[in-house]
Amino acid sequence: MKTRTSIRTKITLYLVAIILFMVVMSSAITMIFIKRYFYRGMEQMLLDTYDSCNQLFGQDEDIDEKALANDVSNKTGAMIFIFDSKNMHVYTTVNEEAAVYNNLSFIADYFQYSGGENPDNPKIKRKQIEKTDKYDIQITNDKNTGNSYYDIVGFLDNGFVVIIRKPISSVDSTIIISLKFFFIVFGAVSLFGFIMAYFISNLVAKPIKNIANVANRMAKLDLDVKIDHPSNDEIGELAGSMNEMSYQLKNTLTELQQANEKLQTDIDEKVQIDEMRKEFLSHVSHELKTPIALIQGYAEGLKDNVIDDDESREFYCDVILDEAGKMNKLVRQLLDLNELEFGVDRVHPVVFDIDALIRNVVGASSILIEQNHADVEIADELNEVCNVYADEFMIEQVFTNYFTNALHYCNDGAKVKIWTARTEYDNQRTVEDGVITGNIRVFVYDEGPNIPSDELDKVFIKFYKIDKARTREYGGSGIGLSIVAASMAAHNKNYGVYNVEDGVVFYFDLDIIEQTDEGAE
Repeated sequence: MKTRTSIRTKITLYLVAIILFMVVMSSAITMIFIKRYFYRGMEQMLLDTYDSCNQLFGQDEDIDEKALANDVSNKTGAMIFIFDSKNMHVYTTVNEEAAVYNNLSFIADYFQYSGGENPDNPKIKRKQIEKTDKYDIQITNDKNTGNSYYDIVGFLDNGFVVIIRKPISSVDSTIIISLKFFFIVFGAVSLFGFIMAYFISNLVAKPIKNIANVANRMAKLDLDVKIDHPSNDEIGELAGSMNEMSYQLKNTLTELQQANEKLQTDIDEKVQIDEMRKEFLSHVSHELKTPIALIQGYAEGLKDNVIDDDESREFYCDVILDEAGKMNKLVRQLLDLNELEFGVDRVHPVVFDIDALIRNVVGASSILIEQNHADVEIADELNEVCNVYADEFMIEQVFTNYFTNALHYCNDGAKVKIWTARTEYDNQRTVEDGVITGNIRVFVYDEGPNIPSDELDKVFIKFYKIDKARTREYGGSGIGLSIVAASMAAHNKNYGVYNVEDGVVFYFDLDIIEQTDEGAE
């Protein structure tokens, strides 16, 4: 596995390399040019001394040695000899008498062997640096003393010979001291540079590292993360671009997820519709199979004259008519349910008295009540007028289905109770025929067996039958409660069922309306 090097380490190494390169280059340049620089400075100093001597003494016949020593020599540290060849007198900053005579010999030797070597004294060598009409600049190496000098030898404006000498050793010592100082400075600057390189690399690498961390999180589809880098540099621009990319990716993924969910929903709906179609065909086939078989059998019996008496023939005909009626009822229910489920607008709300509708349905079912030996109990509040706003025909179907189910499923001689509960709306609303002021819930209870708890949410599914034998016995098809569900969904009202200790309660809700004078008319 390849070892990863952090960007902070790379930046630090790059900066250290640059600092080291600069220090090495500075040291090399210093080593190469410092001697030349100081020697050039010495030449300029000697020339300045020459100019000073010429300005002070070039027009005079007598030279003030005190001024020569104090005003010129002390400022430069050079040895100065001025020779008056007319009076054979030497003016010098060197006080020893022996030195004066030696320098007279030196002057004579210089003029005789300038730029060359005295055969009588081969240990003194001279190298000419510059030659003009007024002076010569040269380097003198004296092997007798082991010293080297920078010399200017020339003439003042008054004709006096002037020799200005500076030992090179003083310059070399200054160069050594300067080099030591420079190397100390270079070392300190390098150390400080290394420390600054570390902190600078950390400062530069930190936002890049943050961007890398955010990029890794984005790679894992964590698109809520943002980069906070407000600077106006390239890193800030990169941070802004990544934030925009994260935003766009999040939107794109959201759109893809929504499209995928919609596609999945469409697929599920298609599968569900296909399953419903198969289930519907299966249930319809099953529901029609028995009456068709009965009709066919009894019709063949009549055709083949298997019976001779009129009473039996009439029984056969009654069975055929009864089964045909069941088939007709099933088909009509299926058509009604189909219209409700597929959005055909059949809801035509009107104002009617729900109490009166309930009493009418109960009264019309008196024969069925007697057949089931049911004890029907209607609550006292149903004797009052309660106007509701709904499709009267559909609500009559809903209540009739609940009531007939209660009669069929209650125990022999058991009770069937009907009652209502009213609530007021906090926010009333106005409709064409009046003001909706509250809600009424109609309850239908039958005293009998409970519905298994795991089947309570299935009773409103079409063709679903808890007790198939008993349903068949009274001619049920499993469509009635499906029509209830579709009708109440069309009204956008609640409905349901729940068990009580000794029976089952079905319920549905309706809007209570208070008619205005305009609506009443």
